[in-house]
Amino acid sequence: MNSVRTIAVANNTLLRTPLYDVAIALNARMVGFSGWEMPVQFAGIGQEHHAVRTDAGMFDISHMGKFSLHGRDVLTQIQRLVPSDLSRLQPGQAQYTILLNPEGGIIDDLIFYYQGRDDTDQQRWVVIVNAATTQKDKAWMLEHLDTSQLMFHDHSLEKALIALQGPKAMEQLQAITSDDLSPIKPFEHLEGTVLGRPAFIARTGYTGEDGFEVMVDPGVGVELWRSLLNRGVVPCGLGARDTLRLEAAMALYGQDINESISPLEAGLGWVVHLDRKGDFIGRSVLEQQKKEGVTRRLVGLQMQGRNIARHGYPVVVDGQAVGVVTSGTLAPTVGSAIALAYVPVAFAQPGQPVEVSIRGKLCPAIVVKRPFYRAKK
Repeated sequence: MNSVRTIAVANNTLLRTPLYDVAIALNARMVGFSGWEMPVQFAGIGQEHHAVRTDAGMFDISHMGKFSLHGRDVLTQIQRLVPSDLSRLQPGQAQYTILLNPEGGIIDDLIFYYQGRDDTDQQRWVVIVNAATTQKDKAWMLEHLDTSQLMFHDHSLEKALIALQGPKAMEQLQAITSDDLSPIKPFEHLEGTVLGRPAFIARTGYTGEDGFEVMVDPGVGVELWRSLLNRGVVPCGLGARDTLRLEAAMALYGQDINESISPLEAGLGWVVHLDRKGDFIGRSVLEQQKKEGVTRRLVGLQMQGRNIARHGYPVVVDGQAVGVVTSGTLAPTVGSAIALAYVPVAFAQPGQPVEVSIRGKLCPAIVVKRPFYRAKK
């Protein structure tokens, strides 16, 4: 039985995750997002945001792309796809990284999870990618991988994926798994069980809080969601996911990063390991940028007032448009309007005053350090 259904909307086909019915039962407000019909909010963005910052909230992220790679030497092949040194990973560890085009632009940001070797000495990897780029990423990877030497499988429509996030996320998940979660550090994972059924459990997320992402079969996903709901975990939608990730200054693909932006411009230089590994796609461009410096940078802006800077709004200095806002919101935890924007390096230092043109009005802002919010340890 197919775990994913489709619905025709305005002559386009939207996919529905295995958790669609439970979202509807909770009166979620649904929207089209990256080809999927997804909940943007349940009780309200502010309430959901606060739950994740102070307790625990859960998100249906089953729309994200899910791949597996299996082969004797997968590592050698995937090392060429990314600027990060994946050879450092031990079984049970993961790396946030990016796919690059030959011009050094970002095809997507994604996470590689190394599961180790099986009893036939085959390496096993899981890859989670953005929903909007799933097919693009799949095509790019298959174009640059030797599939005669490895097996590539797309699980995107076969699995449910739930993010459980917040300071009490571990407590809530531990109550329904027999696996000891306490040894799992951030960006580590295990193959365990939830509700007595097989589960891929990773200590990763997109909110700036501690938490887990759990991949299971569709029916188990529905049971997991209902079990967490019965324990008082707050269901959250895409709206709160966006305000949470923006407070943590996490990039959104298609807004803050894209194929015309390099990781060094986007503040993702920490995933570029030029000194640790050999050749990879886009390396020569990054080497040149590293040597000569970039001309623009992604910065954080704090608005001096309640005006909200949105994607595409011009950033102005001395009456001249010098940059552009990529993401912006009124941040519930920070308590002010914040934004990410690309500006010339000369205006990228914290403390730099700028203005944002909002519907023809110049509104003052200040460049600030990122992230805007950092969870307490």
